[in-house]
Amino acid sequence: MRIVGVMSGTSVDAIDAVCVEIQPSLQAGAPLQVQLLGAKTRAYPPQLRQRILEIAGGEALTLPELNRVDDAIAAAFAAAIADVAAGRPIDAIGSHGQTVFHRPPSGDRLGYSLQLGRGEAIAALTGIPTVSNFRAADIALGGHGAPLVPRIDALLLRHERERRCIQNIGGIGNVTLLPPLSSSEAVVGWDTGPGNLPIDLAACRLSGGKLSYDKDGRWAASGTPHHPLVDEWLEGEFFQQRPPKSTGRELFSAAYLERCLADCAAAGLSDCDIMATLTELTAVSIADSYRRFLPAPPDRVALCGGGIRNPYLVQRLQDHLDPIPVVTTAELGLDPDLKEAIAFAVLAYLRLHQIPGNLPSVTGASHGCLLGELHGDKNRHNVPQLLALC
Repeated sequence: MRIVGVMSGTSVDAIDAVCVEIQPSLQAGAPLQVQLLGAKTRAYPPQLRQRILEIAGGEALTLPELNRVDDAIAAAFAAAIADVAAGRPIDAIGSHGQTVFHRPPSGDRLGYSLQLGRGEAIAALTGIPTVSNFRAADIALGGHGAPLVPRIDALLLRHERERRCIQNIGGIGNVTLLPPLSSSEAVVGWDTGPGNLPIDLAACRLSGGKLSYDKDGRWAASGTPHHPLVDEWLEGEFFQQRPPKSTGRELFSAAYLERCLADCAAAGLSDCDIMATLTELTAVSIADSYRRFLPAPPDRVALCGGGIRNPYLVQRLQDHLDPIPVVTTAELGLDPDLKEAIAFAVLAYLRLHQIPGNLPSVTGASHGCLLGELHGDKNRHNVPQLLALC
């Protein structure tokens, strides 16, 4: 099957779209073969991105406004799909949508997660069957609905003998532990905490809005981390909580940053030291979660997500994990910038083949289940309308 996977992460940087061809593998232990045919990144219109950030930040909105933003995101996703489809016949779309709210389960209360950019609108705009709303079924079974990518990591990146951690550093960080194929140990994973989000928010705040991120980690690299503050922040409830666990902007928000900045001011830190300390929080929170919650250290850590473009952050993580080698998923044969979008193409493939897409050992759901809702006519392909979106 030829499937387009499309998503935008917590940082709301842009929409990533990939076109992949997926087929069962003839090789034992490798259930799927995934060939990347094309990839495109499409920026949100600036006003729409700003509105998404406001909504994700907790700003109130009316139901008509929610509908308008929902449809605008769907249209932006459809345009990204048109970019990557490039006239190719497409069998299906797997769309993660744009997360604007995520609440983990607590006690007897089910979790809740809202992704805008409704699949039925994408299916109508493109004329291609669309699978969306991937998190809801897992949440209904008591799970977190996150992270979902570990299922795909297990399908594509597990090794016969090597024990691997696949660490995504997006706005939020999440990890997948992949035991060797020869082991009976379960695949596990969880959100490790902040990724790029507090660093990006601080860059914007401290630069007076001139910067949206710390390019190459240069600002942080010019400072010195304040380790006592990092240790204090790591005493927070989320970092102490055992997996399964998930988080998002609701916790690591602008309000969280303001509390961190107040602590930094009390400690007399300069702006470059603040950036170094927040970057250190991301690196240490990842390494600390490994020590706390992994049954045994990995043989290798492979990174993906936007954080790989911050050499200072990657080096700090390597320092904290030494002597475990830290590489990117490119060394394992999977593009680290596109892995998340590829994952939702594969999740759509699983849904279309009636194969459970969640891992209860990761999400905490009571059992495996089909993920995603299917929209559109599987026999209808509106190529002219799709091309018109470009």
